[in-house]
Amino acid sequence: MITTDFTPGTPCWLDLGAPDVRAAADFYGAVLGWDYEPMEESEDMEGGMFRKDGKLVAGLGRLTEEGARSAWMIYYTVTDADATTEVVEDAGGTVRVAPRDLGEWGRMAQYSDPLGGQFAVWQPGTDTGVELVDKPGSLNWTELYTSDAAAAREFYGGVFGWRFSDMDLPGGGGTYTLITPAGLPEERMQGGLMELSEDDLAVAGGRPYWHPVFAVDDCDAAAAAVTENGGTVQMGPADAEGVGRLAVCLDPSNADFVVLAPTPPA
Repeated sequence: MITTDFTPGTPCWLDLGAPDVRAAADFYGAVLGWDYEPMEESEDMEGGMFRKDGKLVAGLGRLTEEGARSAWMIYYTVTDADATTEVVEDAGGTVRVAPRDLGEWGRMAQYSDPLGGQFAVWQPGTDTGVELVDKPGSLNWTELYTSDAAAAREFYGGVFGWRFSDMDLPGGGGTYTLITPAGLPEERMQGGLMELSEDDLAVAGGRPYWHPVFAVDDCDAAAAAVTENGGTVQMGPADAEGVGRLAVCLDPSNADFVVLAPTPPA
């Protein structure tokens, strides 16, 4: 369960780097019902914000990093981006974007974990993060696919203080590790991580990667909209016991995400 109280270590923001901003805006509008709100553009910058029912749900920008793949970046709340950067480096991570202020809104930094999984942090100023979560058309889970689950647990546990608990996947599908922020009860689980082979991480060139899970009312309809608008469905739609019906998807530029129609509470 993700909320907007944004205590340290919880996801608070996400944005997409896309080679074609307008095409990405159209795609996610069709799949998730998002409205795109462009910001003032310049020769060096193109992008804007996504809203659902008038509430901020994500950001979008033109992919400018040479050789980078189109992907979603997930940001986690911290109280001190500079101190977090030191912890990341001490734990074997890499600083991709050093801490920097974004006006009065806040301070951000981006990193890679020791195996190459990319993530970011946000030290809030006047802006704490997204305005809608855990509702159809918004973020409701975060997920890491990695080639070494034990190493990921050690690294992210050290950086954010996350707690982890394992569950067996049905049909002998391996182990799934649930993530709970430090100091919060288990019902505030915000994501999970799963160990896969490097061959199964091909979308990121064999490196680990984070992706968002978006809640939807109807998984089959959302998956159909993905393919109808130039994306692909890698897995599903399929039922996951106690979780809901989900599909693992790629947008037209191969940025990965999941759509989930959650099982209603008992």
